[in-house]
Amino acid sequence: MKTTLQKNSKAILVLIVIAAFLVIAARGMSGRDVVITVLRGFSVGSVTFLVAAGFSLIFGLLDVLNLAQGALYMIGAYVGWTVYVRPDTFVDVLTPVLLILTAFALNILWKHLAGAIKMQAKLRKLISWVLMAGGFVLLWIFLTKYPISLWDLNNYSQSPITYSYMADQGLRIVPAEATFEVISPIIAILGIFVSSSLSAFGLALRNREETQLRKMNWRQLIAPALLFLVAIFAAIFNAPITAWMYALSTNWLFVIAVGVTILTGVGLGALIETTLIRPLYNRPIYQLMLTLGLGTIGVQIVQAVWGRPEFVWPKPELFRGTGGACPATNLADLIENQCSTIMILGGRVRVYDEIFIPVVGIIVLVVVWILLKRSRIGMIIRAGVQDRQMVEALGINVRRVFTLVFALGVGLAAFGGALAAPSSGLTPTMGDRLLLSALIALAVGGLTSFPGAALGSLLVGLIQQFMIKYGQIGIPLPFTDVVFKPSPALVPASTVLLMVVVLLILPNGLLGKKE
Repeated sequence: MKTTLQKNSKAILVLIVIAAFLVIAARGMSGRDVVITVLRGFSVGSVTFLVAAGFSLIFGLLDVLNLAQGALYMIGAYVGWTVYVRPDTFVDVLTPVLLILTAFALNILWKHLAGAIKMQAKLRKLISWVLMAGGFVLLWIFLTKYPISLWDLNNYSQSPITYSYMADQGLRIVPAEATFEVISPIIAILGIFVSSSLSAFGLALRNREETQLRKMNWRQLIAPALLFLVAIFAAIFNAPITAWMYALSTNWLFVIAVGVTILTGVGLGALIETTLIRPLYNRPIYQLMLTLGLGTIGVQIVQAVWGRPEFVWPKPELFRGTGGACPATNLADLIENQCSTIMILGGRVRVYDEIFIPVVGIIVLVVVWILLKRSRIGMIIRAGVQDRQMVEALGINVRRVFTLVFALGVGLAAFGGALAAPSSGLTPTMGDRLLLSALIALAVGGLTSFPGAALGSLLVGLIQQFMIKYGQIGIPLPFTDVVFKPSPALVPASTVLLMVVVLLILPNGLLGKKE
């Protein structure tokens, strides 16, 4: 115990100083303002933690700096909004997306076929590029012919802003169903699947390490078969599924939207790792350039599909209760009336923003910690990072484990976007802002430390909210009548200052380990 305290004495001292600073800052506020500011700090810290934790997992276990994490957070928010506000669009997109995933999920089949083909390396590369390029061109052609019900960015009455506003008012607009006009459904479905398969096979053929003949097991085809069946089911029963989703309560629709967002993030993470990151594990500079480029592409895609203006994600009914019994004064009234706010020490606290989000953040922290420290897959992940060859000698597919880690990190970021959007709104720049906060939190807590990501995110959230509050009430300067009110620009500057001070004393962060 004594040795541990001595080893971490600097970190403990820095934490004591930061805590003392926050206590002094709190003494200048009323009890109501302190509670609300702290809860808002926990809320901001929880969302920041989801992005920072995913970044920390990917870098700490795979040694990959994923600078696209902020863009993936943003994409998660927009995907969740689409499921929640426009279920018809989600159902229309479901079939082509699942068909593409099915083609790439048949990776073991394409590797087996690639391994069975014997040809010169140059010819193999040429054919692989032709297959991939041809597959992507055909896929684009068939996707543009596939009917998908979308909004119109050039018509304000049919833009995402209008659909969000109407949904926020409880008036859900059900657009007309998109129908096949240019090609038949069978040709469209087969075209998307075949073109995706060509690209997937070309990708398997391109990688020299994957050209060895691989043993196949029918169990490995179960997941692709299920994906294909769900895709066909969604195509056949498109209208009934859409009607069912529009008839759902917003509470269940929110749960579905968050679930779809997490799955989308996991799927994107797995796709990015297997196709783009895996060949670059020994080339860190190219990893940075690639992930930075992916982030930029993600922003451009969002602007092209959803537009540039900011709009809201309406909160579900569970957090929208108003009326005579609201704001709630106790937990029983809160649950019974589903109030949007609750009175604490005479101040109104938003239930979704200041209570629900921190609770979810704590749950995620505990679940992921148990997964990494107390589960078999966590043990395999940690062992694979330390000694990959030994783990592979035990018959464990380390590449698949690394893909799982990358997918989990991206899934956490997408989950954070879906969780934060009903509180902060949706904008194409939301990912860039949060990525900066997440990187500062990681630098403060420790870049490769999962608990450090949680601690750093909490400190960043608290300091930001205290600065925002003092920007409203002001700070009386000693021996003068001047009241200093920090400008909004000082809010991010305060967290940067915290990072600089911590790194000057502890170069590896509060909980980081020495390299």
